[in-house]
Amino acid sequence: MGRWSRPVAAQFLHWLAPSPGSRWLDAGCGTGVLSGSSLLHTAPAFITGLDFSARFGEYARKQYGGQHVTFWASDAGALPLENDSFDTAVCGLALNFFPQPETAVAEMARVTRSGGQVAAYVWDYAEGMQMLRLFWDTAVSLDPAAEELDEGRRFPLCRPQPLADLFERAGLPAVQTRAIEVPTRFIDFYDYWRPLLGGVGPVPGYIAGLTEDARAALKERLRELLPLAGDGSISLLARAWAVRGVA
Repeated sequence: MGRWSRPVAAQFLHWLAPSPGSRWLDAGCGTGVLSGSSLLHTAPAFITGLDFSARFGEYARKQYGGQHVTFWASDAGALPLENDSFDTAVCGLALNFFPQPETAVAEMARVTRSGGQVAAYVWDYAEGMQMLRLFWDTAVSLDPAAEELDEGRRFPLCRPQPLADLFERAGLPAVQTRAIEVPTRFIDFYDYWRPLLGGVGPVPGYIAGLTEDARAALKERLRELLPLAGDGSISLLARAWAVRGVA
């Protein structure tokens, strides 16, 4: 979903509307997309990006590192940072992957000054990621065992009420949620299908484990069900849920 991450990040930052010159923490920064978008859209004083994966951090450093941006390898559940070090602490498309998301949000709140913003966003795997929803619904119709891998089932946090509850349990007041939607257009069926075959994650892993006949059946069923336009393109929607509170 990397190709859709930047437009979602831009809308998220517009919603936060931070003051220029803010001190930013990007917890679970991954490859640095949200940090890079923050540089482009918010004129920060500096950004500190942290991720458990040193490999992701190194990639982010090569892409976005510089005078105002640093990336470290660190556990979001035990931030090696002083209290009240940041004006804004954010987490983009990562909160549902943390083993203890409540601890991570509490840590983000701890290092954010009083009155600063703590915010996050996650993909709406249950309903709003149409490219994945169509895939898993189709896979389960052919193979009921596929339901166990469905992100919509595995990540119940990725909905507005569980996100709001999480932030409130972490002691954050004035919690708000909102949907962020971006169009996801594929030029043809193969533009949709090919990315599902590579990379890491449940979808590529599931497809790789199918027999040749089962893979062909899944591919053809998806081709039948996807909403192809007259020019062969496919227009879908991707939705993320965002949440914010005041430290």
